[in-house]
Amino acid sequence: MKIKEYLMQAYRIDQRINSKLEQIGALHDLATKATVTFSDMPRNPNKGKSKIEDAIIKIMELEDEINHDIDKLVDLKADITHLIKMMDSHEHQIILEQRYLCFKSWEQIAVDMGYSMQHTFRLHDKALRELSKFYKVES
Repeated sequence: MKIKEYLMQAYRIDQRINSKLEQIGALHDLATKATVTFSDMPRNPNKGKSKIEDAIIKIMELEDEINHDIDKLVDLKADITHLIKMMDSHEHQIILEQRYLCFKSWEQIAVDMGYSMQHTFRLHDKALRELSKFYKVES
């Protein structure tokens, strides 16, 4: 795995967490919209679970997945932070932290640092080359 792919993992995990949170919201809406029907007819015990039960179970499963993903993201961000801190250039550290830990856009990073986009890209490329010296490829 190349250094950039390694750094991008945090963003991908963050996207998955946000996607699962949206799914939970949709399931919650579905569960709260369900209506109860009362009848004097006996209930069929072989009939499946209610829609509310299904939604609640799915919400609980997604919450477990989210907690696992959050743990993974926190650990990965700590590893990335440690790796970035090994670099000498504070300028390079800032660019990499803003991009791969804060998930800022290139435009925002350039504005925050007071650089042109082109200069920001040059610094980023240089920072990745420097960081790759400290990164050990996992097999």
